[in-house]
Amino acid sequence: MNFWEAITGSDLTREWKAFEVRAAALPDDHREAWRQIQVHLLPHGNFTGRNLMPILDCALGLLEETASDGQSADGVLGDDIQGFCAALVGGEGARTYRDRWREQLNRNVARKLNRLGG
Repeated sequence: MNFWEAITGSDLTREWKAFEVRAAALPDDHREAWRQIQVHLLPHGNFTGRNLMPILDCALGLLEETASDGQSADGVLGDDIQGFCAALVGGEGARTYRDRWREQLNRNVARKLNRLGG
């Protein structure tokens, strides 16, 4: 990745389009599972989402492999896709971008209050 790609995110756009092409070739139940995986993983991304690209690539690869083996998405992922996604990003209670921003805001407010009170 060069500087221009890092600034504009064009590498992410290219990867995301490749994911969508791969997902379009999946059977209906696998495509729906892919959509749900995206919904449950994206809150765990950083500002750019770059940290999720390898995880999304592996999850899509799993769906592609199970589709080629003739297995259903429910048979592989189970009924709890949200739990599956939580396990992918580090377990239940894994921090999301909202958590990180909330902690940063709390630190900044506490610092300002300490300056006013001190």
